[in-house]
Amino acid sequence: MNVNKNMMRQMQQMQKDLAKAQQELETATVEASSGGGVVTVTMNGHQKIQSIKIGKEAVDPDDVEMLEDLIMSAINEASGKAQQLSESRMGGFNIPGLT
Repeated sequence: MNVNKNMMRQMQQMQKDLAKAQQELETATVEASSGGGVVTVTMNGHQKIQSIKIGKEAVDPDDVEMLEDLIMSAINEASGKAQQLSESRMGGFNIPGLT
């Protein structure tokens, strides 16, 4: 019976730790840029975009495709950084579907 109580305590602590890690990911941010910094994307640890900043020099009406590529590149880089952040914070839990 003591073993079950111990397991329950460990599971409750793990739930608390998991909730804390989830909250930290909500508030933690990563930033990535492309085009030498003309496009910057900020994303939280849950891979939700917080902001996109575009420098005036990136806006060329005759080359919209370049701006689209710069935005996509910055988002993909930020997403990779957010994924790494999530794995580093959640990696100890090894719960499929949560990281």
